Amino acid sequence: MRVGESWRKPKGIDSCVRRRFKGQAPMPKIGYGSAKKTRHMLPNGFRKFTVSNVRELDLLLMHNRSYAAEIAHNISSKNRVTILERAAQLNVKVINAGARLRSQE
Repeated sequence: MRVGESWRKPKGIDSCVRRRFKGQAPMPKIGYGSAKKTRHMLPNGFRKFTVSNVRELDLLLMHNRSYAAEIAHNISSKNRVTILERAAQLNVKVINAGARLRSQE
């Protein structure tokens, strides 16, 4: 179960949420966690690895079946092209491959 970042544990002496009354907002518990094997896994079966340059992409050479690269948000479109070319050579899947790419005219 996900709760917002502003969530605080209720600590009031009369709090219905703290006492877990029916019809109140649920509190996060350890039982809401997912299985260890599938934790942090994307729906396509890969795990995310944030890449900022080509050297970081080379780390995924031996793990291209279990990890997929995600290009960091602050990478320029010129550097994205070089990262995508190297990913194609290494057969590494890039999650946000179409982001911020301009067509060559």
